[in-house]
Amino acid sequence: MARDVETTLNYYDDPRDGSEPTPVYVGKGTVTNERPMTVAPVTAHDITGREGDFTLNNCGFQLLTKPTAAARECIADNFQSLDLIQRVYFPDTEDILRAATGAARVVIFDHKIRRGPADWHARGPGNASQRGPLHRVHVDQSYDGAAFLLRWTLPDEADHLAQRRWQIINAWRPFHTVTKDPLAVADARSIPDADLVQASVFYPDHTQHTWTVTASRDHRWYYKHRQSPDEVMLIKCFDSVDDGSVARRVPHSAFRDKAYDEDPPRESIEVRTLVFYED
Repeated sequence: MARDVETTLNYYDDPRDGSEPTPVYVGKGTVTNERPMTVAPVTAHDITGREGDFTLNNCGFQLLTKPTAAARECIADNFQSLDLIQRVYFPDTEDILRAATGAARVVIFDHKIRRGPADWHARGPGNASQRGPLHRVHVDQSYDGAAFLLRWTLPDEADHLAQRRWQIINAWRPFHTVTKDPLAVADARSIPDADLVQASVFYPDHTQHTWTVTASRDHRWYYKHRQSPDEVMLIKCFDSVDDGSVARRVPHSAFRDKAYDEDPPRESIEVRTLVFYED
């Protein structure tokens, strides 16, 4: 049975004066995020029993059941070994994405493991090593940020690759069945570009641009109750198709389900990929 949750999400508190959002700073093992947020009530609708209604093209996210040997091996290691992740889990994720999308090529450019507390941002210097769920509505790359990322990752091929359809898709898998701090994903069709505000993330060697999001009662939010390690949530952060025929980007955020406040912290891995098509 589906289990919808009445909860809240942290949106950007936009002063509406034309100023840019407070940047995020990343460096020396520390993430500094002091961007002002506002809390908005939402309903997180459970997709259990109707998973097939939600696809990367129509709403921008898609849940897959993929109990692979590679995932089991890395989960048994609790994703501690970077060598194992790169040698076993990465190729497996590439295979999953090619099969799900029909893409000709998948390039992994980053991954994030989250196993820390929900208040990890507030823990100051060294907090990146305690990375936990991110309770802020966001998209990892803005349209400008996506174009930069392509050139940053594949500088010699970017001009050629950008002539055909390409995407940025995250593959999110928990290590254990999720109860505390589940992941909410928005239906891209419910969030117009007018609700997106470009924001900067400063790294020591480059600047990335993301979307932060302003609140609206029109936004529709979804999650998978008790998502298991056999299930992978695909989250589209960017699509080069801009004619309105497909979802282009999906805001997402962790959220609080009060029924599970006392449960152990959620542990998960997200693999971030560039996805390319031949046509």
